[in-house]
Order: sequence, then C-alpha cells, then structure tokens
Amino acid sequence: MATSVQLHLNHQSYLREPESTELGRKIIAVSIKLIDELGFEDFTFKKLAREISSTEASIYRYFENKHKLLVYLVSWYWAWINYRVTFETNNIQDPLECLNRAISVISRSNINDPATPHVDEAALHRIVIAEASKVYHTKAVDADNREGYFMEYKRLCRHIADMVLVLAPDYPYPQTLVSTILEAAHQQVFFARHLPSLTNIQRHGQPEAETSAFLQHLIFAAINTPLKQQV
Repeated sequence: MATSVQLHLNHQSYLREPESTELGRKIIAVSIKLIDELGFEDFTFKKLAREISSTEASIYRYFENKHKLLVYLVSWYWAWINYRVTFETNNIQDPLECLNRAISVISRSNINDPATPHVDEAALHRIVIAEASKVYHTKAVDADNREGYFMEYKRLCRHIADMVLVLAPDYPYPQTLVSTILEAAHQQVFFARHLPSLTNIQRHGQPEAETSAFLQHLIFAAINTPLKQQV
C-alpha cells in the first residue's frame, strides 16, 4: 500500500487550509475535475458547490475567489513536483543522474500519484499546462509575490538550479535556465496538442517523453555537458 502524502502550503491564497478537513479536500478534488473539464473561465464556485452538494458560502470559507483557488492548485502542483524531484534523487551520488531524473520528473508529471489519493495529478497537469500562466500574468503579480504565492515555484527552481551549479559551477544563468525549462516543459506539450506548427514535438505518441529529450538537449548544451556523458 502506498504511503499517503499531504502537502501543506503556507501562504495566503487560502482562508482555511483545505488539506485540514474532508470538505476542503473535496473542494480541491472536485475543483480540479471541473477546471479540467470546463476551463478556468467557465468554472465558478456556484458550479463547484452544486457538484459537491454544498453551498457557495462553504467554499468562500476556504478561498476568497476562484483566482486564489487557482493559485493554490498551481502552487500545490509545484510543491508536489519538488517533492517528487527530492524523492527521485534521494541518495543518488552522480550529479548528472540527479539532473536527468529531475528533468524526467518535470516533463513526465502527467500520471497520478497513489501517495496523494484526493488529487488527480493527471488532470492537474493538464490544468497547469493550460492555465498556470494566469496565476502570475496579472496586474496584481507584485502584490501576490509579496504574499508568497509563488514560493513553491521559486523553491523548485532553486532546487534544480543548485543541481546545475554542481555540474557547471561557473554557469552564469542557472535560475534563468531552469525557469525556462519549467515553462518549456508545459509549453511544448501545449503546442504539440494545439499549435503543432510551433514545435517539433509530436502530438501523437508520447509528447511528454519527447519533451523530456528536448529539455535534456537544451539544458546540457547550455551548460556545455555532452549528452553522451549521461548515465
């Protein structure tokens, strides 16, 4: 039986920690389902309340508005990716293998994790691909940043940037490279599915696997580490 994992986010996107109650976990699970099905624009708390057989007022006790709910979901996703990167690289001594495993986790996060049964990570992955930029492409981004809304994203970026610096201590742009990789991991899959003339990643087959290979070429070329050295 898989060990259950709970990820707790410590910032002001929520009024009450949803992981702390059964209703909160249900709000998270069903909101992922609805946003994946409807898209963020057509998703409302009224529709969510109807799906969970509750009231809008009960949802507002957890989240002030649907934007902050999306912030929470995307932040949870990045925290989960960081957890998986840590798990996959634990006790790995070879820094090249660590970075390869991190790239694989980033680009192949479209499967459900049995350790988090109340979250459909495959659906959340699709939401992040389609909707995550709406979290920070807003007029309130600076205020949201001061509130710590993007801490999980920054923490993951620093985690992998540190792996880059182990391999290339003098590389001047580690966080720039990693944030580009994180965005490209989702952007290229989106292009493959919806705007195929903008990418060489194929829509059919395994776009996440192809994207992983592309990200490996990109990151190792940037830090001047030949692919043939990979384990």
